[in-house]
Amino acid sequence: MKHSKFPLILTIIILTFIWAPIIILVANSFNASRFGTVWGGFTLQWYERLFADRNVWRSLENTLIVTGVSTVVSLVLGSLAGFALHRYKTKIQKVHMGIISIPLVIPDILMGMSLLLFFVSIGMPLSIVTIILGHITFCISFVAITILARLQDFDYKIVEAAKDLGAHGWTLFRKIYIPLLAPGLLAGAMLSITLSLDDFIVTFFTAGPGASTLTIHIYSMIRFGTPPVINALSTIFLMLTFLLALIYQRISRRKLN
Repeated sequence: MKHSKFPLILTIIILTFIWAPIIILVANSFNASRFGTVWGGFTLQWYERLFADRNVWRSLENTLIVTGVSTVVSLVLGSLAGFALHRYKTKIQKVHMGIISIPLVIPDILMGMSLLLFFVSIGMPLSIVTIILGHITFCISFVAITILARLQDFDYKIVEAAKDLGAHGWTLFRKIYIPLLAPGLLAGAMLSITLSLDDFIVTFFTAGPGASTLTIHIYSMIRFGTPPVINALSTIFLMLTFLLALIYQRISRRKLN
């Protein structure tokens, strides 16, 4: 029986479609020419310019602050919201579910404009604080949905058994709830981090003077024509992503063994 080569060809096409732009980006980060269509020789000048650019590192610092604060706050509020939606089945919770679901479905540009109008209407100056509030607004929904999905299989008999053994309050929360909800908490945190780091539209509308994040700074670099430096920055982030994935894979293997 002759096997079809179509699945192999299709797989190669898909992998090429996914990886070709990334490979070109990495190659151009070492290209001495400013134009990606021409190879001007191997160079590290774009990395040197990247590490010498203070604005990039200031934007990265702002990005890490926004991501860190918004993730922590969203994780706390989103977990409480998910728990309330699962535990209490009332008409108010139906409204609550609708409010939680709105940021998941409305366009980012609409959310960004709404937040901008809200901050302006209450007289709040645009700054890094408004960026954090904007990121919390949509991150909470993703955390709440993740925790709610995790609670679908939550066994409350363990909680009752712990209460019978004298566990109450903080002990019950630390010894029972957190370990059982840990996968959902981790998934919610990872979603928040990814969405916050990647967001541009909401950040663009809620950022003020001197509160530029990395996404906004990259956008300004593209406008003023410095793509080789962006290639170098993207390559570094790509390598860090692969490194984190490799570390996680090795940790997972050790736990399985």
